[in-house]
Amino acid sequence: MSTLYERITSKSAKVGVIGLGYVGLPLAVEKAKAGFCVLGFDIQREKVDKINRGENYIGDVVPEDLATLTKNGHLSATDDFSRIGECDVVAICVPTPLDKFKQPDLSYVVNTADTIASFMHEDMLVVLESTTYPGTTEEVLLPMLSKGGLKVGRDFYLAYSPERVDPGNLLYKTKNTPKVVGGCTPECLKHAKALYEAVLQAPVFAVSSPKEAEMAKILENTFRIVNCALANEMAVVCRKLGINIWEVIEAASTKPFGFMPFYPGPGVGGHCIPIDPFYLTYKARSVDYHTRLIELAGEINDYMPEYVTARLQDLLNDERKPLRGSKVILLGIAYKGDIDDVRESPALKVWKQLEAKGADIAFFDPYCRSVKRNDKIYESCTLDEELLKKADAVVVTCAHTKGVDYNLVLEASPLILDTKNIISKVTGVDIKSCPKLHLL
Repeated sequence: MSTLYERITSKSAKVGVIGLGYVGLPLAVEKAKAGFCVLGFDIQREKVDKINRGENYIGDVVPEDLATLTKNGHLSATDDFSRIGECDVVAICVPTPLDKFKQPDLSYVVNTADTIASFMHEDMLVVLESTTYPGTTEEVLLPMLSKGGLKVGRDFYLAYSPERVDPGNLLYKTKNTPKVVGGCTPECLKHAKALYEAVLQAPVFAVSSPKEAEMAKILENTFRIVNCALANEMAVVCRKLGINIWEVIEAASTKPFGFMPFYPGPGVGGHCIPIDPFYLTYKARSVDYHTRLIELAGEINDYMPEYVTARLQDLLNDERKPLRGSKVILLGIAYKGDIDDVRESPALKVWKQLEAKGADIAFFDPYCRSVKRNDKIYESCTLDEELLKKADAVVVTCAHTKGVDYNLVLEASPLILDTKNIISKVTGVDIKSCPKLHLL
């Protein structure tokens, strides 16, 4: 009988992927494309049925790839978690959200680990990909997976390899993004590294333990949240000083070293930047350290929807209009441009702020045709001249580059607050010569 390592390197191992969302489905597809037989697991029956019908629901997955893989049997899905026992390798790609107090919610990871423990067998590799605080793999997963008497590094293998999905990125996808891997033992690392080397067309970087790999992901997103906060704070300061922050960033970007451009906006969104750094904040408190820079960056970014609301209120006041009762169109509700993902979207937070002050809100988004808020479904409007002329203001809250007629927006809207500076880029209009167009 062949060993697990031999089955991985020969691609005869059966791979399970738990959680078929923005991380799990692209990973499952790439593993199946590499030649592995892949079984996806999800508690949502709708997702399972769609995959088995070859229907895609994730933007970063090529629909034709998914249809082909399900048709030829390389990829299938189930909500029967007892079938974990069929798998040689299991990747955990479940959500790791924060609760309302910004404390880590590991319930999805814990429940998944408990399920795996019930059906795991000798010579199995388990890899956690969900973002979490340093120590989770060894302090939470390892004891749960070892409770049946199996010894890590001998009877089963456990590793951590953080997901690096960037929805909408046209250059870097799961397939060609370098991977970081940390194993609980050298044998664990050997098996996990072999798995990703068999799947990816990118380097696999090995670190000395899961903690380093967990910390690497937190550092990546902490770098982003801090620099986003810096850009947002600079936008506020520049507005008060009468300076165009976008010109400032463009000028600073001409320096070929020592500067990386980050751009202001109505806040930060997605599953990573607003959430991941606070996993480190939580862990740091256990060693009596307070991550002041992370917490301050979070405060600045969380303030931006309020700032956008105040900015719009001032602009309407200049037009002798109150915010209360004004018809406001939000242009884009996804958390970033050219995707349909609304997780932690700052546009939704702007919506909440404006609504609380009595504004009448509608939205248009070519990628998000509907959105659920407060248990109610809201539909995207049709972006036409009539809608824009009836509005008191348009707020650009997401920089979609496709599906939006910015020339029409510029021509028909009475007042525009562009928090992403997309209209000037697309239409070429000079902000100084267009009194109805305002930046953040």
